[in-house]
Amino acid sequence: MKNKNIAIIGAGLVGSLLAIYLRKRGYQVTLYERRPDMRKVNIPAGRSINLALSDRGWKALRGVGIEEAIRKIGIPMTHRTMHSMDGKITTQPYGKDGQGIYAVSRGILNCTLLDLAEQNGVKIFFDERCTEVVLAKNEMHFENQQTFEKSTAHADFIFGADGAFAATRLQMQLSTAQFNYSQSYLEHGYKELMFTANADGTHRIEKNALHIWPRGGYMLIALPNLDGTFTVTLFFPMKGNPSFESLHSKAEVKKFFSDVFPDAVPLLHDLEEDFFNNPTGSLVTVKCMPWHVGNQLALIGDAAHAIVPFYGQGMNCGFEDCTILNDLLNEHHDDWEKVIPEYERLRKPAADAIGELAVDNFIEMRDLVGQPEFLLRKKIEGWFYEKHPDKWMPLYSMVTFSHIPYNEAQARGNRQNVIMDKIMAMPDIEKKWNSSEVENAILNLLKVNS
Repeated sequence: MKNKNIAIIGAGLVGSLLAIYLRKRGYQVTLYERRPDMRKVNIPAGRSINLALSDRGWKALRGVGIEEAIRKIGIPMTHRTMHSMDGKITTQPYGKDGQGIYAVSRGILNCTLLDLAEQNGVKIFFDERCTEVVLAKNEMHFENQQTFEKSTAHADFIFGADGAFAATRLQMQLSTAQFNYSQSYLEHGYKELMFTANADGTHRIEKNALHIWPRGGYMLIALPNLDGTFTVTLFFPMKGNPSFESLHSKAEVKKFFSDVFPDAVPLLHDLEEDFFNNPTGSLVTVKCMPWHVGNQLALIGDAAHAIVPFYGQGMNCGFEDCTILNDLLNEHHDDWEKVIPEYERLRKPAADAIGELAVDNFIEMRDLVGQPEFLLRKKIEGWFYEKHPDKWMPLYSMVTFSHIPYNEAQARGNRQNVIMDKIMAMPDIEKKWNSSEVENAILNLLKVNS
């Protein structure tokens, strides 16, 4: 079975990592990528919402031996820092002391994975756009993006790791009688900007935090880079007032930012130029079913479950696909006929759940994180979690700092929300939030809701 020839279409983060896992198992693995080799070309600005690596992603990188190498190029972010319009700053820890998420460059991580794939013997073909998959023949058709030359390749098994707008998924739609598919766009889009560094290469605002400017309906966020800059992303309505559509001139952009994000303006690099030169991206959630066709083709990563970036779990979820698949190959002794259906059964509900949670977290980040009641609610949860870690874990911690399946985390989070609604309704809760009365009330509610 180990002489099985596996093709992976898409050499992004998930495709590259999957290739390494499968090659380490002894399979012959070939990667096909429609873009040029990113290690040899300049990556365009404004298209790389910074990655936030958390526990699920670290586990996947540990499995191929590069966790420590990537930690060296990451910046730990232990808390959110919220910037109000009047300049007030509040903070909220992400987890317990010492816990954090890591800001990592998408480009550096992807290049590292490509290097490791090649070192392990994975064959990689760039500039090859998949135009068709003929499942009856396990055949793939490609067109080279430089020479326009057409080619055909075969594989015993094909993985579609080609992103939210996957060509492989389209082929499944065309060849599968009952294929369920949905894509839903937020009314918001995003645009990347940048905070400049100090002259000596240090950061101009706090380095170990994810910074948020929540403005009710839209927000600005900033994640640190190693060179002292911050990657800044504006999440903003596509239409309406204000929106990307309503800002027509450099003067309008400057006035809007000065009015709404006044403390960010002095930090921004060429605001007006970057606003009009950098692309505006869309935010899409993709769900589909099934994820595989027989013992021929399976989807993985964004091709199976694209999500919006507001929980920082898109890449982490795709990486977890790889570790779950690898675990199943161990469990079933590389019996692919058992592994692939089980992979779909386990991962489909988890992916649906994190897709829904990511949209929910957008509302939380843009509308709630600066509100005193929200901050108190999170403080009570954190306090109770410290005292009773066997009985309670905040939803954010379940998603970010554990390996609890996303769908289980969502269900537990919903039950805990019901309890917290009752706790927040207690008289004078802001004065007695860490009292034995509140502690006992939560313990009793947990018994009732168990």
